[in-house]
Amino acid sequence: MPLIKLLTRYFFGSVAKWNVTLLRLSVVLTTSTSSIALGDYDPAPFLSWIEETKTSVDIPGVAVAIVNRDEVLHLETWGRRSVDKEPLVTSNSLFRIASMSKTFAGAAATLVVDTKQQSWDSRLSDIFPSMRLGNGRSYREITLRQVASHSTGLMPHSYSNLLDDGIEYAKIKPRFSEIPAVCKPGTCYGYQNVVFSLIADVVEASTGEEYERYVEEKLFKPLGMTTASVGLEPFLSSDNATSPHRRVRKQWRPTSTNSAYYSAAPAAGINASVFDMALWLRANLGGFPEVLSPMMLNDLHTPIIETPNGNYFNRWEGLEKAYYAIGWRVFDIEGVRVVHHGGGVRGYRSEMAFIPSANIGMVLLFNGETNAANEAVPAFLSGLK
Repeated sequence: MPLIKLLTRYFFGSVAKWNVTLLRLSVVLTTSTSSIALGDYDPAPFLSWIEETKTSVDIPGVAVAIVNRDEVLHLETWGRRSVDKEPLVTSNSLFRIASMSKTFAGAAATLVVDTKQQSWDSRLSDIFPSMRLGNGRSYREITLRQVASHSTGLMPHSYSNLLDDGIEYAKIKPRFSEIPAVCKPGTCYGYQNVVFSLIADVVEASTGEEYERYVEEKLFKPLGMTTASVGLEPFLSSDNATSPHRRVRKQWRPTSTNSAYYSAAPAAGINASVFDMALWLRANLGGFPEVLSPMMLNDLHTPIIETPNGNYFNRWEGLEKAYYAIGWRVFDIEGVRVVHHGGGVRGYRSEMAFIPSANIGMVLLFNGETNAANEAVPAFLSGLK
């Protein structure tokens, strides 16, 4: 491991106040082959927005990273892992990344396709002959591409209410045949958590490996994501996990964890630190072609289905088009292509976005539920010159 990474890991894990200084040092010591000059993006407006937000909302803990494909340009953490305890949030502190887990599931599906164990046109009815997915006549035609892009034609958010009630994925699967079909597969968008989690079943049926192990071996380890994990147990056993928080009577208070969402691992089952999410963003910007090749990135980030109005991002100024790709959202905002995903689960909010043409990306993690996260991407884009 390079000396600067060892130093960064050591100090970031122990003294939070050194975060900014050491990251700036690492930028000086690292030779960049970036296609743009750092002056093409000004992080100041975005960092000012974070400062204002964390102060006005008084969120217990915050972590942010700004990257290009070659390096981390800025990393900073604030606050505590739990509002009623002393330990500070550091670059190694674990957050639940919630629906940002879908980006890893998309990559896992892409790996299965890249190794020709499945194709994007593989039908779920062929992979799982005994399973009926939805009550429509076209259920036999639903493909892996449509599951990974929320274009199955099934009722949006099918059975997410059962996850909210604490019912685990394995107990919901027998009810898949009851899901209402609202359009033909591939013709309309309908966001899913439970149905999307069939990606784990596809990975396991195709490779013979458990989904959790597959993601760890094919993505976490090759990228050096040493704190990232899948599932509830690694989160509970970590000495550096943040606590979930909700605002009660204008006070932030620790809240409970809904383990059912961990059972839908492709949808919401990953834990990670801001340091590791910075590596993930760099990989999606093309920084680790030996893990995610240019062809795989093209599969992941190419729009598949247009997403309708009604989401918080549809209110962003300058938004022209919004799509879903393979595990990622894709936007055209004032002529700029932006790739994005957010996450929200009990006690956490997260946002990440990157601009391939500008070779810049950011990830922002909160250990508290706040709608302020909805404005993170516009604030990040305000730094483009």
